[in-house]
Amino acid sequence: MNGYKRIQAVLKGDWPDKRPIILHNFMIAAREAGYTMKQYREDPQAIANSHIQAAEKYGLDGVLLDIDTALLGSAIGVPTAYPENEPARCNKPLLNSLEEVKYLEPVDISKSERIQISLEAARIIKRHFGDEIFLRGNLDQAPFSLASMIRTPAEWMMDLVMDPDNAYKLLDYCLDIGQQFMRLMAAENVHMLSNGDSPAGPEMVSPEIFGTFALPYEKKLVELSHELGLPYMNHICGNTELILEEMPKTGLDAIELDYKTDIYKIHDYYKDSVVLSGTIDPSGVLAYGTPKDVEEKALELLKLYEDSPRLIMNAGCAIPPETPEENIYKLVEVTKNY
Repeated sequence: MNGYKRIQAVLKGDWPDKRPIILHNFMIAAREAGYTMKQYREDPQAIANSHIQAAEKYGLDGVLLDIDTALLGSAIGVPTAYPENEPARCNKPLLNSLEEVKYLEPVDISKSERIQISLEAARIIKRHFGDEIFLRGNLDQAPFSLASMIRTPAEWMMDLVMDPDNAYKLLDYCLDIGQQFMRLMAAENVHMLSNGDSPAGPEMVSPEIFGTFALPYEKKLVELSHELGLPYMNHICGNTELILEEMPKTGLDAIELDYKTDIYKIHDYYKDSVVLSGTIDPSGVLAYGTPKDVEEKALELLKLYEDSPRLIMNAGCAIPPETPEENIYKLVEVTKNY
């Protein structure tokens, strides 16, 4: 099996010949390819080169195409900072009050240079690997998370309590933006679509808020992904134990979770129905641990999932750029040889 076939098998609930591995590695991939974050985000060839080099160097089964967490925000006008050596980030609100949502004009994000850069990068990677390597097109923020950037997270949390009617209007606006990106990325023949929705997790809001304001919009993203003929993955950082039972209600095919969520609980909930991508600690283990630490954590997860094919080995979140290559090699080695 090649990488694409391995991950397709896992998504179907079938056993691959070897456990597949994809890494949330855009920062370390750029560094190892010799690019600053500025060079990476501004040049589709640099993005593609970074991921192609990493996939071939480490023998990965797929590429997680990620740019930064400000891609959609910047495309619709949210003030964004662009550091030389760090990922872009939204740093000021687009709306100073939620009532201003009525003044938001429709945006065609295909006109955004940054969106086009990400699409061109997907095009180059797909042209290089074809169906040998699995290509996951990450679409940045889900509607709840994009709304939090438009208002800033602190103001958005207040909005949900003080003005739910206008909060839904903003979420509808954000859903349209997200669905535009889904259609654009699907047209590049990627193998999977995904979003992040970390501000909707229990470390930021209650499970009730998640179920009321985030889950219904995540469900609409999943529905569109399936209409486009593609599997869908969602990523939520932090400890998600309080919503583990709720997240699959969107109909998603796979989920990316990090080390703060108990892997035994993840396994109990998902081993028969949802593919897990994760959950190695990107900082404490991969970046600052030893190869022995990496081996121990990888083996713990691999042993737990001996009764299920539904596992893609990965870090639980973005891998820091300073991560030593020997730790990445060790993660791949242990996973492939298990």
